Amino acid sequence: MNTPPMHTTPTNTTATGATATDTTADLHTAVVTGAGSRRGIGRATAHALATDGYHIAVVDIDKDTADETAREIADMHGVQALGVAADITDSDAVNAAADAIEAALPPVGVLVNNAGITSPVRFLDVSAQEWDRIFDVNVRGTFLVTRRLAPGMAERGFGRIIHLSSVSAERGGGVFGGVAYSAAKAALLGFSRALARELGPNGVTVNSVAPGLIDTDITAGKLDPARKAAMTAEIPVGRTGTVTDVADVIAFLARPSSGYLTGVTYDVNGGSHIH
Repeated sequence: MNTPPMHTTPTNTTATGATATDTTADLHTAVVTGAGSRRGIGRATAHALATDGYHIAVVDIDKDTADETAREIADMHGVQALGVAADITDSDAVNAAADAIEAALPPVGVLVNNAGITSPVRFLDVSAQEWDRIFDVNVRGTFLVTRRLAPGMAERGFGRIIHLSSVSAERGGGVFGGVAYSAAKAALLGFSRALARELGPNGVTVNSVAPGLIDTDITAGKLDPARKAAMTAEIPVGRTGTVTDVADVIAFLARPSSGYLTGVTYDVNGGSHIH
């Protein structure tokens, strides 16, 4: 897979003066992968979690955007925020990023596996390399980050792990991603449910969020306007989703008070996939 050079350079930004909305959250850090994009679900999620009092670690392959998000979070919410650049498909990079987070911030209590890539390539045209590229980021990356951070949560007796899946995993594509993307996002649903069974006794919940058609940098300008209009017309609420629509659900699942929810998938799609 062609990726930028791996590096793990942290930038720690701290602001003071805010009062956390939840005492338990104030003792923990939330790690959000792929949160560098300005119009992405990850950055919106980082803001939502910071609003709830979590300190924020932004992990992104792009150092500049990771640092930018961290500065923005600290300035706006008065929590500690750390930007760490890492290629999540590289186990050494993931371990180095986690080491930097644990050295600079309070213990990790929340992990949002948001980092992912899509591919609209049809199955009859997809190459083995393209298939591996999609699974490397969406599945292997999620596995590596979770494997590194979940043991600490289990040991401390508190954790919230949220995987970003997709409506494509449930309805078999048909939105933006092709077969490889749909299969990778479906793998995350099985991963989430099985992990929920294992980690539940340790106070760690594991859930998935499956967004539908959301206005992000991934879909911006890549969907034919006529097709997008047709897809939007079929959504019961009559509009496409926003990153805030998704981030608010993730923040709900990350709260200490959501401890009786585990192994579930929350559909955020305006009713486009009712089942």
